[in-house]
Amino acid sequence: MMCAFILKERREQEHSPIFNFTERAFNGMHQFYKDTLYWALKHQGIMLSLTLGALVMTIYLFHISPTGLFPQQDTGRLSGNIQASQDISFQAMEKKLRAIVGIMMKDPAIDTVTAFTGGSNSARMFIMLKAPQIRKISTDQVIARLRKKLGNIAGAPTFLQNVQDLSIGARQANAQYQYTLQADTLDEIATWSPKIEAALRKLPQLADVNSDKQNKGLQTNLIIDRSTASRLGVTPQAIDSTLYDAFGQRQVSTTYKELNQYHVVMELAPQYWQRADTLKDIYVASSNGNLVPLGAFSHYEPTTTSLSVAHQGQFPAITYSFNLPVGESLGDAVKAVNGAMSKIMLPTTIHGKFQGSAQVFQSSMSSEPILIFTALLAVYIVLGILYESYIHPITILSTLRPQVLGLY
Repeated sequence: MMCAFILKERREQEHSPIFNFTERAFNGMHQFYKDTLYWALKHQGIMLSLTLGALVMTIYLFHISPTGLFPQQDTGRLSGNIQASQDISFQAMEKKLRAIVGIMMKDPAIDTVTAFTGGSNSARMFIMLKAPQIRKISTDQVIARLRKKLGNIAGAPTFLQNVQDLSIGARQANAQYQYTLQADTLDEIATWSPKIEAALRKLPQLADVNSDKQNKGLQTNLIIDRSTASRLGVTPQAIDSTLYDAFGQRQVSTTYKELNQYHVVMELAPQYWQRADTLKDIYVASSNGNLVPLGAFSHYEPTTTSLSVAHQGQFPAITYSFNLPVGESLGDAVKAVNGAMSKIMLPTTIHGKFQGSAQVFQSSMSSEPILIFTALLAVYIVLGILYESYIHPITILSTLRPQVLGLY
């Protein structure tokens, strides 16, 4: 009796044309899903074959697809390293640095360049690019274009790398990825490193291959005839003091001003630094007060020496760094390096491995199949719990039929 008074007649509500159109679309999708699901459940053999085929194709694509650690960013920033000839002077290095900066500033994609040289044969640069809508090419394409221009400067190879916001540390290098060779002795490194560097330079998957080997620096050994020096009254202490006055930048005085103080340094004029013949013009004071030419009791011999010797742990090491050409992946580069190293057949006393981002990538790839299998197993267990069956995947799929029938 209350329903007769309270409930009202429900009339069909009119909807807008947009609602009617979308409703028909949703109903069509619903019906299409229902029909295809019924067909799949009726043809379980075909669906199982498609599933196995998809699994095989997935494994195949997993092996051939390019892989990497982090996506290459376009931050608009570049860092550059110049590794000139090891026997270059500071003045010659400065001229080459100015020439390189001049070439880079002519590139239409570059906004500013900050460069400085802190060593005898090396220099660093920090480059800011223009906005992407102005340069209209990526950072890696800018590097590829500059690589061709800077290759015309002999004796000063320039290595550029795209600065990334996220990077994994390794020792400082001239390129983005590193491979370190470690040996028991320095002689083994010197013997095998040229062969390895030549092999890496031939790989098309690598670009800007270089190493931190610095064993071709020039030095001059002064050979003293001690008996002649003693006869002339010249002591080793006097020789050492004179050479330090000429080449060692000895502080001889301090000039005091109202607000600051300045050190006075004694040294030869810069034009005399560039040649060893200057030693013939050096005079040493003898014990009796006479000035004796340095060449009267000595001679010099030019030789080579190591500018630096890198170590990893307690053993000598050499690091090869490389960039990736445009379109190449880190996974292909790692495979190429490992293949080249296996062909060289290094002795057991020499060990090589990747560093930094390349090392982390290699480690992640070794555990990736386990992670994928674990993820698939977790999905299978969840579906088994949901449909109360772990017997067979087809059983899990077949349980969808009564659930779907209950919806209609």
